[in-house]
Amino acid sequence: MDMIEPGPAFVPPAQRVAGTARLGCDRNGGRTRLRQLYQDGSAKIRMPAVSADPLEAVLINTAGGLTGGDRLGWEVDVGAGACASITTQACEKIYRAAADRAEVRVKLTVGAGGRIAWLPQETIVFDRSAFARRLDLELATGAEALVLEATVFGRLAMGERAAHGNFHDRWRVSQHGALVHAEDFRIGPDIAAILGGSAVAGGAIAMATVLMISPRVKDLLDPARDIIGGQGDASVWSVRKSGKLLARLFAEDGYQLRKRLVPLVELLNGLAGLPKLWSL
Repeated sequence: MDMIEPGPAFVPPAQRVAGTARLGCDRNGGRTRLRQLYQDGSAKIRMPAVSADPLEAVLINTAGGLTGGDRLGWEVDVGAGACASITTQACEKIYRAAADRAEVRVKLTVGAGGRIAWLPQETIVFDRSAFARRLDLELATGAEALVLEATVFGRLAMGERAAHGNFHDRWRVSQHGALVHAEDFRIGPDIAAILGGSAVAGGAIAMATVLMISPRVKDLLDPARDIIGGQGDASVWSVRKSGKLLARLFAEDGYQLRKRLVPLVELLNGLAGLPKLWSL
């Protein structure tokens, strides 16, 4: 009997995360109300009950983290005069990637006189991960925004260290059609060595960028600097008949970073304060 040589074992392709969610809101009846809610795949949105503005939304990735080949998209449209505060259920974890990279796309639009606070919890980067995030924000005349992204490269309390990997964060912010803020932050593949440089982070593994577009920023600069202290700084500019405050913070771990982010967000977010899910 002829023998049949066994062929290579079939390995099914890995299932990848894919999700898109959209939220739209308008001012109606004296307060901000939901206009549109769309959810697909692993991207979900939940809204805690609130009795007054801002409308609050919580973003959830039901996959529990991202790795190479995963894709998430979030879109928020705040109508004229409306106000929304957006956060996440938990920190987003970026796991080791065998191939490709995880990608997140954020698109925010705010109508005239509206306001958005984009306040996700920290992104935690694991060793040998690959991640790219793109944030696009379009503000109409008179609109305001508070935008935060915080990143922790490894969890020291868990004995984890993000020594290698690739991370890319791209922001584009426009008001009334004119670009008012742009940045591209890239780090890798030797993350630990780069962060260890005295001209980069001096060994700190946790960092955050906070951007505020509002005519009120000049009055907030000094108290913001008092909160930030010696590990970071903030500056203010005049842009498009409004103002821009940009703050950078860094710390030795995520807990020390959050200890300053909490009062800073409370200061900049005014009466809206801190999202309910944030805590120390």
